Amino acid sequence: MDARDLPNWVLRLDDSDLQLIRRFVLASGSLKQLAADYDVSYPTIRGRVDALIDRMQLIDANAGDDALEAKIRLMVASGEIETALGKEILKLHRSTKGEGR
Repeated sequence: MDARDLPNWVLRLDDSDLQLIRRFVLASGSLKQLAADYDVSYPTIRGRVDALIDRMQLIDANAGDDALEAKIRLMVASGEIETALGKEILKLHRSTKGEGR
């Protein structure tokens, strides 16, 4: 199996998200163990897992997006860029593709 065979949601997550999933599985799904592994409180790891779930749902909801659109949506969702800027970039991107949505 190479990268082309991986599900879209895997390809669109960043390394820290993938590492969190890996460590979660190795902790047998225990958030308590995961919090200990990361040396953070349970509410902190719960929040991080909830944010990861939100990103995964966003990826699924926008499965038809191209790579740039997906990245912009994830950056807005994670607070890396402001919503208004994300919308402006997406509008410009779509206009260059001739979609103008």
